[in-house]
Amino acid sequence: MDTIDLSNLNRQFLFRESDIGKSKAEVAAAFVNERIEGCTVIPHNCRIEEKPPSFYRSFHIVVCGLDSVNARRWMNAMLCDLAQVNAMGEVEENTVIPMIDGGTEGFKGNARIIYPRMSACIDCTLDLYPPQMNFPLCTIAHTPRLPEHCVEYVKVIQWDELKPFQGADLDPDNPSHVDWVFEKAMERSQQYDIRGVDRRLTQGVLKRIIPAVASTNAVIAASCSIEALKLATNIANNINNYLNFNDVDGVYCGTVEMGRNPECPTCSRRSEVISVSRTDLLKNFLENLVRAFNLSDNPSLTTGTDSIYEVSDFFPDIAERSKNNLNRPLGDLVSENSELLLSDISLKSNNSISIRVKFTD
Repeated sequence: MDTIDLSNLNRQFLFRESDIGKSKAEVAAAFVNERIEGCTVIPHNCRIEEKPPSFYRSFHIVVCGLDSVNARRWMNAMLCDLAQVNAMGEVEENTVIPMIDGGTEGFKGNARIIYPRMSACIDCTLDLYPPQMNFPLCTIAHTPRLPEHCVEYVKVIQWDELKPFQGADLDPDNPSHVDWVFEKAMERSQQYDIRGVDRRLTQGVLKRIIPAVASTNAVIAASCSIEALKLATNIANNINNYLNFNDVDGVYCGTVEMGRNPECPTCSRRSEVISVSRTDLLKNFLENLVRAFNLSDNPSLTTGTDSIYEVSDFFPDIAERSKNNLNRPLGDLVSENSELLLSDISLKSNNSISIRVKFTD
């Protein structure tokens, strides 16, 4: 959903000044499709949460360029949920979708590769991510999602545009200045339906913002691209499994193997075992799941390769097939010990849980 801002043009070479205000995904896709013969890039100008599990299951590799820890955790949890575990507790490697992730902050950056349920995931190493207090300028200007974005927008953009207090420089220690920023941040939060802006938060974020550095972004983007090439062609071993880059004082680049946390609630999560009869109809099975887990009226149920029940306006063919499945017995739809992904807006941990079917007959 991000749009192109003037501040992007010094480092995001797919965009031109005439593209300002347009969708990044759509402009980038059009540029690559025109430049590279035989290449087809399909843009999706939406939030990652709007896509169902079947969408992410269609990829062989996922490369992330996300701007928040929460977004990384969501994608990480989705891919961990899609990785199936057999009855012996072993990960079925053909269901594992590798995730390449890169991020930068000023003159520091990192790139990593994650094999869901097999290597350290985002939540295994959550302590690597301190509470985020620095935000990309393009995000706070065009796609604010957090209360902090609203405060940073007033500080970075509106203060210079409106020049309050006779054009004085913003002083975070001046109560009048803080109150002015807080008032304007509240107005912006109401415009984008964002909750959580208060005076304490305003004071906490007024002193921090780090600009994106083109050279750091180039190094990390190149690292992620090389890792994707290795995965796709098997021409060399991938990094194992975390690359750290720092050019604050000289240039440092090194790799370290991050260990998997055996107690991680995301990649080490066990499946819920549910006993059913082969002759039970899917509609009755869903009704029981709704009651057992306090779900909404429209959960989705998928396997590692197909959708059993998934009703969405975005996928009319799948929705029609799902409705036809309601009166079919489970024995025709899933096999013994099949691991299924149950998704619903009421569920915690990426809105989904893993369940394993055990037939009683």
